Amino acid sequence: MANVELKKVVKRYGDVEVVHGIDLDIKDNEFIVLVGPSGCGKSTVLRMVAGLEAISGGEVLIGDRVVNQVSPKDRNVAMVFQNYALYPHMSVRDNMGFSLKMRNKSKADVEAKVNEAAQVLELGPYLDRKPSELSGGQRQRVAMGRAMVRKPDVFLFDEPLSNLDAQLRTQMRMELRKMHLRMATTTIYVTHDQIEAMTLADRIVILKDGDIQQIGTPIEVFEDPDNVFVAQFIGNPPMNILSGTCRIEEGKRQVIVGNSIFPVVDGKAESLQDGAPVKVGLRPDSIKMGDNIEKLPKEWWCQGEVVVSEILGGQSHLEIVIDGENELLAEVEGRVVAHPGEVVPIGFEFDRMVLFDPETTNALR
Repeated sequence: MANVELKKVVKRYGDVEVVHGIDLDIKDNEFIVLVGPSGCGKSTVLRMVAGLEAISGGEVLIGDRVVNQVSPKDRNVAMVFQNYALYPHMSVRDNMGFSLKMRNKSKADVEAKVNEAAQVLELGPYLDRKPSELSGGQRQRVAMGRAMVRKPDVFLFDEPLSNLDAQLRTQMRMELRKMHLRMATTTIYVTHDQIEAMTLADRIVILKDGDIQQIGTPIEVFEDPDNVFVAQFIGNPPMNILSGTCRIEEGKRQVIVGNSIFPVVDGKAESLQDGAPVKVGLRPDSIKMGDNIEKLPKEWWCQGEVVVSEILGGQSHLEIVIDGENELLAEVEGRVVAHPGEVVPIGFEFDRMVLFDPETTNALR
């Protein structure tokens, strides 16, 4: 178990720089998730920590030791890949214990550690089976067990659930979280799936084009995004972004969006000047309908025209137009039956509204 620190880490392929001097401090026992769109550099960062990619600049420290020139086998990290990479001719027991045998561990030591990992991952009944006799979720647990038996300082996961169906992904997310709680090992996890990021992470690191956009807890990056990219990348459905203009009347700030007036809650964006353009961010779940609208102040209500509605079990998604031009996606509780063209009252939780500079796209604090 160890902390991991990246100091001004750079990665270049020839003249092309793909990771631009990132800084990241990961605490001992912390579960960190690197998330971002394809090509953002998240897997490259993970591979540099593992030693599978050479570092072009900066330093990587594991347990306060600079490991830039340390070979992967001497870093005491264990990596689980998207591809299970199991030996098809070996049993589950032999697959899990293979790395220990290569280190000349005693047969009794190997057996004890394999059995311990198998108990944690509920693989005991399958130890004598071949990988071809297992389901996808069981194979992924074998790959995790192979990493666990090494007792590494750091676990590295590179999109390990991408090959599983939706139900298995949900199950394996729970398994991963339970494994982390049991073993209390520093974990760095790469995914493009924001649901995995939100449910697994102690902190999320959001990357774009080789740069870190924001680091924070799942709630912090969801409710208080640093910029428009984070606002729309984190959250499903993504945050609604509207264009407006600031107006100050009698010392109170408002944002005019079309013909609607959005009050700015005290303490938010106090530097915003009268007449300044602004981007308004509203989470779909901050838009209320039906009985829930009654909990909001009347001045936070307006009328919206339904474009389309979808019922998703205990929730409903509605696309709504206000002022005849601004489209919003609302995520509301319950089964809301609404027909296209129907005009309905909606309310906004304006205390959750986020304002952004339209030029820099950064949040206005």
